[in-house]
Amino acid sequence: MVSPIEDLKVGNLISDLKLSTVVPASVTGEDTNHQFTNLDLAMKLHYITTVHFFGGEAAEGLSIYDFKKPMFLWLQLYYPICGRIRRQDAGGRPFVKCNDSGVRIVEAKCAKTVAEWLEIAGGGDHHRLLVYHQPLLAHDFGFTPLVFLQLTRFKCGGLCVGMRWAHILGDAFSASECINMWGKILANQTPPVKFLDPPTTIIHPSSSQTAWSLKLLDPLGDNWLIPNNFKMQMHTFHLTQKQLNNMLSEENKNKYKVEHFEVISAVVWKSLAKIRGTKIITVCRKGDFDYASLESELPSNGHQVIGKVEAEKMSSITDAGPLELAKMIAEKMVDETSMIEKRAEEGNGNLDFVVYGSNLTFVNWEEVNLHGLRLRGHRPVFAGLSIGGVGDEGAVVVAPCSRQGNGGGKSVTVTLAEDQLQHLKNELRVEWGIF
Repeated sequence: MVSPIEDLKVGNLISDLKLSTVVPASVTGEDTNHQFTNLDLAMKLHYITTVHFFGGEAAEGLSIYDFKKPMFLWLQLYYPICGRIRRQDAGGRPFVKCNDSGVRIVEAKCAKTVAEWLEIAGGGDHHRLLVYHQPLLAHDFGFTPLVFLQLTRFKCGGLCVGMRWAHILGDAFSASECINMWGKILANQTPPVKFLDPPTTIIHPSSSQTAWSLKLLDPLGDNWLIPNNFKMQMHTFHLTQKQLNNMLSEENKNKYKVEHFEVISAVVWKSLAKIRGTKIITVCRKGDFDYASLESELPSNGHQVIGKVEAEKMSSITDAGPLELAKMIAEKMVDETSMIEKRAEEGNGNLDFVVYGSNLTFVNWEEVNLHGLRLRGHRPVFAGLSIGGVGDEGAVVVAPCSRQGNGGGKSVTVTLAEDQLQHLKNELRVEWGIF
């Protein structure tokens, strides 16, 4: 007898794939180019995936044309995501040629209901079947779309909107706002008349002379895929408010001046320290920006701060309590964002770096508007957010709760080498009752 998970791994639940392309409603302009910032170029080997599940009442009666129609205006606003990567003749720095080649749309069908899929998928990485699997920017990147949208219909009439987004375009804050805007146009909400260019230079106080959060790779040329030395696996832990309260009470929150992100990071760091000597971690958190600007701004990577936290010795990790370690993460982060930008500038976009997974990396995306996408006013019953192209040291993404109605919870998506992930799952189950 085949178990539900084995059945899912076969991949025969997804069928009838159809590919098409949607372009903007009007021509952007023959000589229009979108220039990347240095921070954009530092993120070029990574990508972001989102999945939004909706029940049958949200998608009932909506045809593929109904979904595509608002995309014409949507892509007119976000015209850089319709272009293709090119290199400058002098120096070879990558840029987007805004030639309106469009976004790739994938239609698919699933033999399960939304509820059955979510029960089967659990905390694994099986949602990857709902996001088109073609690697972004691999090999012939001059012809590869920067954004893929997969619309999967379920047996119950429900729908999953799966997006794969090239991180070089922008961070999770930009990616989420972009897909949310498509939902607003679908609901006949009036978008801004014209979008503004994001700031070309991001100013951060320099508090580091070396970018430890950036790992230089051997040259990859035009093959923008991270060469992992281990088999990487993904798992998502869904933490309820009760579990979070067990990890951090209000009394300790005030005493140690830490938030749930730091405590979750400390627990994972301490758990992994038992099998690997990791004294330096990378931390990515929300920067200082105005959320209101996202609705009228082209995507960029200017919304998060990247830095390192370094323990003096391994005993500082293994012997410390989780709250003490969380306090160190909160207070001892050294901002390396400016150094990352400078390092990326030196290579003029031709050097290849890893950020997520350069060290064990903790990413705070709690404030990403993950549930902002609506269909006919309905919120998603489940939404997920993850990173692709993670380096060997692994990454941990803390995001809003995935399930509708579980306010206050968190989703923690971990990408690690297969054996390390199994160790972490065992540790969290035994020590914290987290599965």
